[in-house]
Amino acid sequence: MARTLFPIIPQDTLEAICFFIADTNAGLTGTEIQRLLKASSINDTDPEMSKAKRLFNAFAQSQNHHQCANQVLFFITLAMKPARYFGKDELFHYRLNELNKRLALVGLELSEKAQYRKVEKAETLSEAQKRASHFKYKLEMRNVHPKIYEYCNEELLDENYFHSVFEAVKSIGNRMQKMTGLNADGNQLAETAFSTQNPLIRINQLKDDSERSEHLGLLNLIKGAYGLVRNPTAHRAKIVFPVTEAEALDIMVLISLIHKKLDTAI
Repeated sequence: MARTLFPIIPQDTLEAICFFIADTNAGLTGTEIQRLLKASSINDTDPEMSKAKRLFNAFAQSQNHHQCANQVLFFITLAMKPARYFGKDELFHYRLNELNKRLALVGLELSEKAQYRKVEKAETLSEAQKRASHFKYKLEMRNVHPKIYEYCNEELLDENYFHSVFEAVKSIGNRMQKMTGLNADGNQLAETAFSTQNPLIRINQLKDDSERSEHLGLLNLIKGAYGLVRNPTAHRAKIVFPVTEAEALDIMVLISLIHKKLDTAI
């Protein structure tokens, strides 16, 4: 059976791959590069150069010699073997996502099993970046509620933390409106929906102090999400109300908890 020959990776994409693999913080060490080049049967042409240039020169020579990218892709496969990442799940998925952003430009994707599959070639940097979102992956690992993706999938793929949390928190109000038929919004909507006298949304029978406390606790959680996220993001510019990835993840988990509680409404 004939071996599949992968076309030569263009210089700009090859450089992008090499600069990531050789990244000081998240990339391979010089020793790892040396070992993997040898294992991939790629000549280490310039071992005294910086890691990125060393890797690029070795990859470029290999492609020119073989007139295909097979050895280069084999190097990446070896670097991403799952067995190398026991206890390093986050590093594995970070590297995999970053490599797939670059490989998308040549119509390839590397699976978690370190196997290649052909995909539609990304034509722009933006399109390539959307193919692999660290933020969305981390949310999936936290098992956040499906409503999160329904309301802000585009923002998640763009890794736009500010607007993703803003859109996600709006999902709470929209869901309460659908559950109650009310046209109100914000705290007024929440307080009417969770009134203890005539509740339109209940997560228990409100038969004792403990259940009333749980009922009001969810109300206060919703009002807290509005005060913490929706109101500031609605009235402040992104530049004066920055949201980090860590903060966005925590906020999304909070919004997810509210939706999961609403799932239990009776």
